Formats: sequence, C-alpha cells, structure tokens
Amino acid sequence: KMTTATPRRDSIKLVFLWPAFLVVLVVSLFPLIYALSVSFQTMRLVPPSPPRFVGLDNYAAVLASGRFWGSIWTTAGIVFVSGALQYVIGLVLALALHHNVKGASLYRVTFLLPMFLAPVCVALIARMIFHPVLGPLNDGLTLLGAANIPFLTSPGLAVGVLISVEVWQWTPFVVLLMLAGLQGLPSEVFEAARVDDIPAWRRFTGITFPMLLPLSVAVIFIRLIEGFKLIDTVFVLTGGGPGTATETLTLFAYSEGFKKFNIGMTSALSFMFLIVVIVFGTLYLAAAQRLTRRFT
Repeated sequence: KMTTATPRRDSIKLVFLWPAFLVVLVVSLFPLIYALSVSFQTMRLVPPSPPRFVGLDNYAAVLASGRFWGSIWTTAGIVFVSGALQYVIGLVLALALHHNVKGASLYRVTFLLPMFLAPVCVALIARMIFHPVLGPLNDGLTLLGAANIPFLTSPGLAVGVLISVEVWQWTPFVVLLMLAGLQGLPSEVFEAARVDDIPAWRRFTGITFPMLLPLSVAVIFIRLIEGFKLIDTVFVLTGGGPGTATETLTLFAYSEGFKKFNIGMTSALSFMFLIVVIVFGTLYLAAAQRLTRRFT
C-alpha cells in the first residue's frame, strides 16, 4: 500500500507544482529574452520608429560612451566606500550591543529606524538638511561665522553626501545581521579564552573575527549588490548632478529609457550593467575566498 500510494502522491504534487513553475518561468524569462532581443535592435518610442536589427551597434555605442564609463566609476566609488563604512561601523555597533552597553535595548530600536524608511523619504530629508541656502546644516555654519558649503552642487561633496546617506540608512542592516551572528557564536570558546587570560583584542582578532568571516562575506556581498542598484536616492537628492558627477548606472539607464526613449540602447545598457555586476561580484567572491582560507 505504501509503495502504490507514494507515486500517486508525487503525481498529485506535480499537478499543482508544474503550472506554478511554468507561470513563474514565463513571467521571469520572457521579459529577459525580449529585452535581449531588443538590445540588438534600434527602437525609439519618441519619435516612434519601427524596430530595425543593428547587431552589436548598441553595445558598441554604450562602450564608446563617456557617460557609461563615468557612471561605472561613480557607482563603484559610492558602493565600495559606503559598503566598507557600513561594515566597519555596523560591526563596531554590533559588538557594543552584544556586550550589553548601557541602554542597549533602546539603541537596538533606534539603530533600526533608518532601515525602515523608504529611500525616497531619506533622500528628501537629506536634501532638506544639505540644502545650500535653506538647510539647517548651513544655517548652523552661518551662525558660527562660516560660509555656506555647496554640499549638493560641488561634485566631490555631492558624492560624499550620497555616501553618508547610504551609510546612515543601511548600517542598521549590517548591525542586525552581525549582532545575530555574534549571538550565535559558541560561548564556551570565549569562556576558555578568558580563563587563559587572553586580551580582548586578541580574542577579537583570533576568535571572533575569523568565526564571523563567512557571515561578513555574505553581508558585504549583499550590500554591494544592492548598492549597484542605487537610483532613488540619487534621483531625488542630486538628479545625477552637478552635471553627471553623481550619475549612477541605473540612473543613466533611466535617462536613456524614460527621457530619451531610446529603448534599444537602454536594453543594451541594462545587459552591460548586468555584466559589470557579475564581474565585480566574481572578483569580490574570489578575493573573499582567499581571505577566508587565510583565516581558517
């Protein structure tokens, strides 16, 4: 009875699973294939023009574009600097909360609040704070007798503002995961280290950090991949300016697709963006694998 019932059960499961699987496959695979086919065509919505196969011309135009390479370096700079700061600050805060500093329960709630805000709301708040004329930050500088600082109109300062906003909003994510990792470490190892009178710094470098390294690699990887999709904060805060100093890859693609309505170029740019993310992700994972082997 058991042998005859099992195949029947499996066939019933497949009856319900396969339609759902096919729907998900079509919904996810069809847009990808269609976008890939469009990337080999010239297609404009305004003015409307019939699609025409152009081969790799769109990809050649993307590679020849100075804005494309500029947006790559801008995106990479924002992502890697903000990601490094998020990890360092998040790890320090997680260690402090793990050791039950005074008011730890209040800090845990406070640190998580920025992560719950929509990036557009965070960008609007930051735009008000860093406003060159009406912002409270420049008002404070005026009261101290200093000149107004063009936070959003100077290329270097605008990039710094974007990095600071990313760090402020997403450091709580790192704190949450690293704190969970710290609380999951075996306490017996640390008790034995205290009995052996090993200093706190050596306990961190020799025990805590190596044990947290796999989690650290995953956390940083998640933040890097998410950072490459940065568009909403930049769109609201600087609009990619001044000029194209803060234009990210996704904002560049948005400009080509929804301002110039150059659909073929936008599709090619999207796939080039995918290649860039894969390359950066592969290089990071290779470096992280070597680092993990060194500490383990």
